[in-house]
Amino acid sequence: MQFRPMDPTFPIDHQLGIEASPVVLINLFTLDKKDEAALIKAWTDDAQFMQRQPGYISTQLHRAIGDGCAYLNYAVWESNATFRAAFTHPEFQSKLSHYPSSSVAWPHLFQKIAVTGVCVA
Repeated sequence: MQFRPMDPTFPIDHQLGIEASPVVLINLFTLDKKDEAALIKAWTDDAQFMQRQPGYISTQLHRAIGDGCAYLNYAVWESNATFRAAFTHPEFQSKLSHYPSSSVAWPHLFQKIAVTGVCVA
């Protein structure tokens, strides 16, 4: 699997060093349509590993509407430290080779913000 930054000025490897709580991982996957089943299998295996890690809260996989082939993963973690520990864990890193070669991941970490009258942090 290839990794590409959602924000080229601040890729995921830079974000991992920032202390923040809680954090949301948004990860867009693009791939060849023929590889969809393999992506879901690899993602399921990854998600089951992440569910067993300290600080994991939840995750949800979404498929794009229409004929394109894109998936979006939304995962919530108690802190960037707990996400970093899981993401850099050797067992998780070894699982990345199970993704189809056409897969491209665009991961980025976010924090909720409050907007008066609209949403709370």
